[in-house]
Amino acid sequence: MSGGFDFVDIIIFAMLAAFLVYRLRSVLGKRTGHENQRPDPFPAQQDSATDAGNDNVIALPDREAENAPTEVAPDTPLSAGITQIQIADPTFESGPFLAGAQSAFEMIINAFATGDGKTLNMLLSPEVYENFASAIRSRELANNTQESTLVGIDATDLLEAEMQDRIAAVTVKFVSEQINATIDENDEVVDGDRNTVIKVTDIWTFARDTGSSDPNWKLIATRSPS
Repeated sequence: MSGGFDFVDIIIFAMLAAFLVYRLRSVLGKRTGHENQRPDPFPAQQDSATDAGNDNVIALPDREAENAPTEVAPDTPLSAGITQIQIADPTFESGPFLAGAQSAFEMIINAFATGDGKTLNMLLSPEVYENFASAIRSRELANNTQESTLVGIDATDLLEAEMQDRIAAVTVKFVSEQINATIDENDEVVDGDRNTVIKVTDIWTFARDTGSSDPNWKLIATRSPS
């Protein structure tokens, strides 16, 4: 009899354990391996064969550049430059590139405000990175912080495109609405305004070595409209 009761106890505990596992799975869900994965900023320029196992591919939000035109007027220096880039890199397309450039713009603005040097180092050329890093260091030495809110991007336009040996260079104009303020250690505004939205026009040039297996474009120059 005692052996029978032991067997029944085992069955009851097994059923209870199975029930608890089922409840946990229903509450916590299953992991599929795709949680929080972020696509690349310039998806159309990527080659899956060369990207496999590449930890340096920048992951940025995959979103359409709503105001980015994909049509380029023919018989212009811009269209000629794009043609030259496409000869060197047949995967290049202006629409997906602009979507990626817009995502990169958002990430760089946010990384500069928060002092995220790791992200900036991955997205900027060494020269541009040093300029950004120097501004961040000066801000930190003064015990200041930067508050930046990218309210929206009104326009993302291709301005120039050219090949320089193997280097493809594309210049983009961003017109955005931002709130920017520099805050001191006493939480006082020393520059900008926490409550005012301003329109900002930035002209950025991105470049990539078309002979390299690295699919990433980097910001190599910034300027304001003349």
